Amino acid sequence: MTAQAYSFVRTFAPEPERELCVDRHYLLCASAGALRLEAQGQAWLLPPARAALIEAGRAIRVSIPQPVTTASVLFDTAFCPPPAAPLAVFDLTPLARALVAECADCADSGTPYGAALFTALAAVAWRLAETPSPVVVPAGRSAELRRALRLTEERLGGQVRFEDVADAIGLAPRSLARRFEDETGLTWRAVLRRMRIMRAVEELAAGDAPVTKIAFAVGYTSLSAFNAAFRELTGRSPTQYRESFL
Repeated sequence: MTAQAYSFVRTFAPEPERELCVDRHYLLCASAGALRLEAQGQAWLLPPARAALIEAGRAIRVSIPQPVTTASVLFDTAFCPPPAAPLAVFDLTPLARALVAECADCADSGTPYGAALFTALAAVAWRLAETPSPVVVPAGRSAELRRALRLTEERLGGQVRFEDVADAIGLAPRSLARRFEDETGLTWRAVLRRMRIMRAVEELAAGDAPVTKIAFAVGYTSLSAFNAAFRELTGRSPTQYRESFL
């Protein structure tokens, strides 16, 4: 008989987007590398020190842009209540990270110690999920906006221009601007900034490249501007964010 809560650690090679849906509440963490998640018209990056809490039966899209090692914890719906949101991505505290690691060693809730351990992790994770991460970008509903988002992301490393993106998908800039406002509630420039910071987080998780090199690689020409944008969105400097992975 499967325990009411259990944990496992796996390593995955890069792979394209696929759908993930399980019948248990799912706490998904990356201990190395990064995952991309998409659901509810939004996309998140999941590097080390962050986690996703996914409600049982909720379908999400997952892609692996680089090799990744994940720690997964699954909770039976009778073991703990539904999360406050169908999907929440949030930063892990040191306590949460220690509990995830200990649950991986324990494997499941089949013993009194295991039951207490997984109960504690659920309590901590459910509480953290109430304060989701702001590092999220819209996925778009219409085909035109999804293509505009894809083109913008493909050109992050250069001096991408809104007019060029609009021209490439066959819309007037004013029409595309309305699409962004209507479908995302954000301007194109605000989305571009979030995409650049998300890509920077991915690069920070991938290795030890200098912050200056990462700033230029995601389209910033000024390190101070990059640091300011990164801190505004994440609450930490790029160096502090990388240190949180350790």
